[in-house]
Amino acid sequence: MTRLLALTIAAFTATSALAQDLVDKGFVESWNIMMDPALGNRCLIQTVYQDLSVVRLGYDALDNRGYFTVFNKAWGEIEPGQSYPIRFELDGKSFDATAIGFKQDRVPGATVFFTDRDFVTAIAQNKTMTVFNPEGQPVMAIDLTGTAKALEYARECQNKEL
Repeated sequence: MTRLLALTIAAFTATSALAQDLVDKGFVESWNIMMDPALGNRCLIQTVYQDLSVVRLGYDALDNRGYFTVFNKAWGEIEPGQSYPIRFELDGKSFDATAIGFKQDRVPGATVFFTDRDFVTAIAQNKTMTVFNPEGQPVMAIDLTGTAKALEYARECQNKEL
């Protein structure tokens, strides 16, 4: 119980600065449903993993694209605006992508944008996502359990049903 409480406090601390402009819309399957005014009031899902990585998956209404974003305080070497070639696997199927570095409240992160907005749904239909750096080393593995259900709620949020 103490470890769970400590993880919850650490997760809250890790996300409190990152979520200042987001509007809370609920919690589903270990994902927070949030609305982001900076992206045209589109809804997203967000969760925190044990290594305190914050993962977001959603839609950017302003540029009509989907995205996934990862923040982690330990990633000090990421430079804002810098492009990073990455590879990620969804249940073993490999995709090459370009991540764009940024810092929000001094926390480094990277975002991958998708012009095919349906790709966000495709991500949610898998069990795991593993992200690799340009050298081919795994950076993180993301458990996608519950992502599809949370994404359904995010769509309801976007349709103003939440």
